[in-house]
Amino acid sequence: MFQNLDRLNPDPILGLMARYRADPFAGKVDLGVGVYRDVNGNTPVLDCVRRAEQIVLESQSTKSYVAAAGREEYNSAVEDLVLGASHAARRDRRARTVQAPGGCGALRVGAELIRAAAPETTVHVSDPTWGNHIPLLGGSGLKLERYPYYDAEAHRLRFDAMLERLDRAAAGDVVLVHACCHNPAGADLAMGEWQILTELLLRRRLIPFFDLAYQGFAEDLTADAAGVRLVADSVPEALIAVSNSKNLGLYRERVGALTVISENPSRADAVQSHVLQIARSIYSMPPDHGAAIAACIFAAPELKQMWIVELAKMRDRIRDMRASLAKHLRAHTHDGTFDFIETQRGMFSLLGVSAKIVDALREQHHIYMTADSRMNLAGIMPHNVAYVAEAIAAQR
Repeated sequence: MFQNLDRLNPDPILGLMARYRADPFAGKVDLGVGVYRDVNGNTPVLDCVRRAEQIVLESQSTKSYVAAAGREEYNSAVEDLVLGASHAARRDRRARTVQAPGGCGALRVGAELIRAAAPETTVHVSDPTWGNHIPLLGGSGLKLERYPYYDAEAHRLRFDAMLERLDRAAAGDVVLVHACCHNPAGADLAMGEWQILTELLLRRRLIPFFDLAYQGFAEDLTADAAGVRLVADSVPEALIAVSNSKNLGLYRERVGALTVISENPSRADAVQSHVLQIARSIYSMPPDHGAAIAACIFAAPELKQMWIVELAKMRDRIRDMRASLAKHLRAHTHDGTFDFIETQRGMFSLLGVSAKIVDALREQHHIYMTADSRMNLAGIMPHNVAYVAEAIAAQR
């Protein structure tokens, strides 16, 4: 059976991780892997998570399945965080949420739902986008097309080109939109642009599919969901893939959810039945431990406030490193070429240099980033920021 299988090349990011681990250089810098790190280079367990986990362990009496849709209290809290307590879609019972194995699981279940409902649908994905969007969505059999989003060389959004391309999309097509902290560009839509996009979606009868992976990493929990709420206020249907793996630091626990907004409660019930069947065919039942921790934090005012404070500290650290890297680059290049780094949001930025320079940064300076020059700013530390800036300026 397996004799005809050729060995595949490793996933680019997983391959980069392996090369980084094998590098014996003491001063190596990992800007590739998309996880948060503190000033010591660790991905910490948050204090609120430690406390919630203890509560969960002490109160847990069984390891049996929870439910096919996951924890009801987690799903309800996710809707509250993303849409707000009084959002029309919730008030009118048009929103349904199921827990999923991380944001990736939510994206794939959403893709399978689209294929079940309308298999000829095209999903329009931003250029550039997170590398795993293509296999997660395209692997379901859906047709994918790219819309312009960001010019890495000019370091600016291509909003007009984005609108022009989406204005030619067929009615019923789906548009995948990064809700905040765009990965890999770090450049987000302003509220005025969200409003214009909403008008286009309505006029062209396009369905938004939001990827909300970094809520709280740009401004705060509410502001980072503002674009999603604005669009969802107006459109009859939408999908929202949510990850809490990042903003709670629960990466290995795979904590996520898929929210689907339908035209009316009856349609929402029908959609939910299909989502549960799709989930059953992929992973049967969702993992519970991370969702139990998240639900505990969301439900306890003291723990939720502790989380909000810790999340702000993570966000501020990334902002500080953005500002510091931009300052050092300005000093080494004697111009403002890289000032855009400071103005962007979230963990990622595209440096906007060639793959040849990316290779040179890795081979000569032991600085690791993906081939498209995406940097994880959480890999910048106070002790290595000057080194990174000097190396980038030397290769420019």
